[in-house]
Amino acid sequence: MGNLDGKVVVITGAAQGLGEADARILTERGARVVMTDINDERGEAVAKDIGADYRHQDVSDEDSWDELMSHINARYDRLDVLVNNAGIAVIANIESTTTQQWSQTLNIHLNGTFFGCQRAVQLMKKDQQGGSIINMSSVVALQGYADYIAYAAAKGAIRSMTKSIAKIYPGSISTPMVHAALAHSAGIDFEAAQDPEALRLQLGIGEPNDVAHMVAFLASDEAKHINAAEFVVDNGMSSVVRT
Repeated sequence: MGNLDGKVVVITGAAQGLGEADARILTERGARVVMTDINDERGEAVAKDIGADYRHQDVSDEDSWDELMSHINARYDRLDVLVNNAGIAVIANIESTTTQQWSQTLNIHLNGTFFGCQRAVQLMKKDQQGGSIINMSSVVALQGYADYIAYAAAKGAIRSMTKSIAKIYPGSISTPMVHAALAHSAGIDFEAAQDPEALRLQLGIGEPNDVAHMVAFLASDEAKHINAAEFVVDNGMSSVVRT
């Protein structure tokens, strides 16, 4: 099968975008994947297509993590990998961001990641088997982004909170979230483009699998000696000086 044979992997926000790509790649490599999301229709369809387990979960709900870990423990008796991927991106700057938008963004990104790490560690320590936790931050944690103030703050907090946990910084990747950002900031409509793939290449935007392959590596035993590391998958975006 692959280098993830038999590993039990939980991926949050797995119904589409980066989470879906992670689920597909890890399943192909032999992992037993548990997908979670609030988009049940899409999530269940993807899970059925790849042979994964799907669970409804709002990651900002602390109780949902206890329920998920109870399910994992009862069905699989172990947890090898957690990918904290779920998130939202509200388009608003410091002046236009509402308190509700700010709180919702931090609850999903920051609290959700905290709850996930805390619960996963408890299950991973069972029988001293250990495991891998992969937290998705963003290049905005390295650079900032005026029109995504809440998202940038949440991702920066994830970076600081998880300095002792391996993490990935995706740059511009072709997902619904990035498409919406490009439409807002640059008037680029991927849905209306005659050749979306040519447009993606022209803009230097990556594919979800570019990040998923990094996730697959970090989830494997080949990465067992990697800890407290940061991985930037952004085609050099964060190395460019912004003016």
